[in-house]
Amino acid sequence: MGRDERVQIAIENWAPRFVNNGVDFSDFQRVTGGIERWDDWCREWSLCGAMHEALGAEAEAQACYASVAQHYFHAAMSYHIGKFMFIHRLAELRVAHEHVVRDYQHALPYFDFPGERVAIPYEHGVTMYGILRKPVHTANAPKPPVVILIPGLDSVKEELHEYGNDFLRRGMAVLALDGPGQGEMEFDHPMRFDYEAPIRYAIDYLEGRQDLAADQVGLLGVSLGGYYAPRAAAFEPRIRAVIALAGWYDIASQYDRAPLLTREAFVARLKVADAAAAREALKQFTLHGVMEKVRCPLLVVMGRLDRVVPPEEAERVAAEAGGETTLWMFEDGNHVCNNIPYKHRPQQADWMRRQLCG
Repeated sequence: MGRDERVQIAIENWAPRFVNNGVDFSDFQRVTGGIERWDDWCREWSLCGAMHEALGAEAEAQACYASVAQHYFHAAMSYHIGKFMFIHRLAELRVAHEHVVRDYQHALPYFDFPGERVAIPYEHGVTMYGILRKPVHTANAPKPPVVILIPGLDSVKEELHEYGNDFLRRGMAVLALDGPGQGEMEFDHPMRFDYEAPIRYAIDYLEGRQDLAADQVGLLGVSLGGYYAPRAAAFEPRIRAVIALAGWYDIASQYDRAPLLTREAFVARLKVADAAAAREALKQFTLHGVMEKVRCPLLVVMGRLDRVVPPEEAERVAAEAGGETTLWMFEDGNHVCNNIPYKHRPQQADWMRRQLCG
């Protein structure tokens, strides 16, 4: 019978992403090796997450707090991989999602760069949640600049942990954010094309703190976040620099080329009835007529082998930007260049440091 299509898509398109963002490689081989049906995906990954939770609890009982961080982070990432596009069983997805939030929160105080879960006032009395982590304090930089990390269609703030570490090692704070349609806001709030709105509230929040340089804010957007980030910079003048990693230029025109799981996720996160309604709603998700308004430095990163977002989309983003723009096109890179992280992740963090720190 063989694997069903959705299982095969998940493995072929996202295996490097899972491993680079915190899933143990041996776990990946073991868990995916035993999954034939998509209906089993979330359950099997949740069992893996529960195993790591048990190891974390054992380490905590022994006051081995570095191990607590490691085990609960692995647990969070296992549950996240289980629920990331498991939209046909929302109850199962929600249970796994709650484990992601709870396990990451459990690990958060014990990371090499610890942090805090922050509540950000949003529209109509709604709260957005983020994870704020700061670098080690130094006398020369008592208030670090901040990079806001924007997830994609199927990622969450917790999955951007390793991206955050890159900036933290270079003296920048990070705020990983769940915006509308993402993570903690994916159940009740549809995606919105004008992502400058949640970014505006996030920067307002940062300006209310006394421990951060809120006048030195950069953005990193991953995949769909790679559309959101330059879109936000076009309309939010407080943004100093942007990295757009594997983002779309015009989503509706590329919808039918996307993998099945991606198309299904758009329907779910837009809160629409079907693919036709998704195509219509996505017509607003375009950077046409927008990019010339981006005046801050922009770095566009793309892989020529991307099977989710056509590489020509990134070329259009870079070509139409109104300010200083750099395009890194990697001929051997897949989606988000997850198969070659060593070629762009450290380098993009260095680029952001030069923009924000001089």
